[in-house]
Amino acid sequence: MKRMIGFIFFWIAVGMLIMLFIHNILIGFIIIGLLLLIGYNLFC
Repeated sequence: MKRMIGFIFFWIAVGMLIMLFIHNILIGFIIIGLLLLIGYNLFC
Protein backbone atom coordinates (compact mmCIF):
# COMPACT_ATOMS: atom_id res chain seq x y z
CA MET A 1 0.00 0.00 0.00
CA LYS A 2 2.87 2.39 0.80
CA ARG A 3 4.37 1.78 -2.65
CA MET A 4 1.02 2.57 -4.31
CA ILE A 5 0.64 5.84 -2.37
CA GLY A 6 4.23 6.79 -3.21
CA PHE A 7 3.58 6.06 -6.89
CA ILE A 8 0.46 8.24 -6.82
CA PHE A 9 2.29 11.12 -5.11
CA PHE A 10 5.13 10.88 -7.64
CA TRP A 11 2.76 11.24 -10.59
CA ILE A 12 0.83 14.06 -8.90
CA ALA A 13 4.14 15.92 -8.61
CA VAL A 14 4.93 15.22 -12.28
CA GLY A 15 1.52 16.59 -13.24
CA MET A 16 2.10 19.74 -11.21
CA LEU A 17 5.45 20.28 -12.94
CA ILE A 18 3.81 19.88 -16.36
CA MET A 19 1.11 22.39 -15.44
CA LEU A 20 3.79 24.92 -14.49
CA PHE A 21 4.90 24.94 -18.13
CA ILE A 22 1.43 24.79 -19.72
CA HIS A 23 -0.17 28.20 -19.33
CA ASN A 24 -3.38 27.39 -21.21
CA ILE A 25 -6.01 26.17 -18.73
CA LEU A 26 -8.18 24.51 -21.41
CA ILE A 27 -5.31 22.35 -22.67
CA GLY A 28 -4.49 21.45 -19.06
CA PHE A 29 -8.05 20.26 -18.41
CA ILE A 30 -8.05 18.24 -21.64
CA ILE A 31 -4.79 16.55 -20.63
CA ILE A 32 -6.12 15.89 -17.10
CA GLY A 33 -9.32 14.33 -18.49
CA LEU A 34 -7.45 12.11 -20.93
CA LEU A 35 -4.98 10.92 -18.30
CA LEU A 36 -7.77 10.20 -15.80
CA LEU A 37 -9.61 8.15 -18.42
CA ILE A 38 -6.47 6.22 -19.39
CA GLY A 39 -5.51 5.66 -15.75
CA TYR A 40 -8.97 4.36 -14.88
CA ASN A 41 -8.99 1.97 -17.83
CA LEU A 42 -5.51 0.65 -16.98
CA PHE A 43 -6.26 0.28 -13.26
CA CYS A 44 -9.64 -1.46 -13.55
